[in-house]
Amino acid sequence: MRDMTKGKISTSLISFAIPLFLGSVFQQLYNVVDSIVVGQFVGKEAMAAVGVSFPIMFLLIALVMGATMGSTVLISQYYGAKDWKNLKRTIDTTVWLLFWTVVVVTIAGVLFGGWILRAMHTPGDIFFMAHNYTRIMFLGMIALFGYNGLSAVLRGMGDSKTPLYLLILSTFVNIILDLVFVLVFHWGVEGVAVATVLAQGVSFVVGWIILSKKSELFRFKLSEMHFDREILLKSLAIGMPSGIQQVMVAIGSMVLVGLVNRFGTDAIAAFTAAGRIESFAMMPAMNISMAISTFVGQNIGAGREDRVKEGVGVAFVLGNSIAVVMSLLIVFFAAPLVMVFNRDPAVVRIGQEYMWIVAPFYVAFMTMFVYNGALRGAGDTFIPMIITILSLWGLRIPVSVFFSRFWGTNGIWWGIPVAWLFGMLASWVYFTTGRWKRKVVAKAHALPPEALEAVAAIECEDSERKECLHT
Repeated sequence: MRDMTKGKISTSLISFAIPLFLGSVFQQLYNVVDSIVVGQFVGKEAMAAVGVSFPIMFLLIALVMGATMGSTVLISQYYGAKDWKNLKRTIDTTVWLLFWTVVVVTIAGVLFGGWILRAMHTPGDIFFMAHNYTRIMFLGMIALFGYNGLSAVLRGMGDSKTPLYLLILSTFVNIILDLVFVLVFHWGVEGVAVATVLAQGVSFVVGWIILSKKSELFRFKLSEMHFDREILLKSLAIGMPSGIQQVMVAIGSMVLVGLVNRFGTDAIAAFTAAGRIESFAMMPAMNISMAISTFVGQNIGAGREDRVKEGVGVAFVLGNSIAVVMSLLIVFFAAPLVMVFNRDPAVVRIGQEYMWIVAPFYVAFMTMFVYNGALRGAGDTFIPMIITILSLWGLRIPVSVFFSRFWGTNGIWWGIPVAWLFGMLASWVYFTTGRWKRKVVAKAHALPPEALEAVAAIECEDSERKECLHT
């Protein structure tokens, strides 16, 4: 576990963010490999089917994030405050919350997956492939929720390496199974879905086994697990705005995909390819956002507000340096990158136009994520939710719908940077007001970090446990 309340700020953020970034690379390889395999070996229709299904899968991930965001913030603040009792209770409560969320989501997905695809105006030539893909993914929800829940707990405690190792394992399993199920068994889109579920399941099970042997925090016995209603309510109070935000983003993505669907299979395939490329460009922003969130949470919990603004400044400079490089690379190599997924001329042309319009605005996206990450780390998730919803539903969707009438698919793409620019400005303005300081949950006011460490050491010595939970 990493204590980010001391030491050089840039070193802490970079050391924490690098494993997150590498982990995100492997996480995105799930979707990228799926799209490459079906796009090159099955056809653009199969790739479009996977692409149409992605917003639904994103909705599921949004639900996981909503269920665990509050827990991650509480864990990071309790960890920073060295409150081991509430830390363990928060982890136990998170497990119960995720279990019941999995049950509800699986049942709802199996029952209503087809209806959602029809509501998105999915073309008939790809509907059944997309339906089969989503049904298999819904049935494998326990693997998706299990891994992401485990990762959220570890990130809150400053551990970004273990999720990386688990992702590397599951990614290689996914790639091997993709090739076997599609090229050998000829299962098509269904084979890709089965491969993804099995790979995530392997990651979750192996991770749980390893961690249960390393720390008492992950030794779950039903008779010893504590469901804490007060912690659940705190977690939901913090995480619900973020969860609502993510769900609204996911629903907005469905609306946009429905708009793209009206332009046919070529547009869907191009949008899918461009989205897979862009996912890599967006990863640094998401990882730095998670890093600064944990950094802010731990330092506020430890009473080190003096490090918070400096940490945000370091994240801003680091993140936007990366964003500029990403923008230049994607603008200059847009066409070759799209051709990795499918070589159909119409698909390549539409995908290239997307990248040329959107990529120059990655700085706005990065800035928005840095400030939103800092706000979430402080426990202030309501304002980021409002900003995101306004950006998406107040600007991106209306602008995309309006301009698509005149510029076709290019009009859809222009709604993206418009929304990012608004989100960037609004997040920065709110952060500078300092109102987020009122949302802190756990904070050690009286003692400096050195004294807190001494107290924690004494508590560990007096404990009858065989190991100190924070080692």
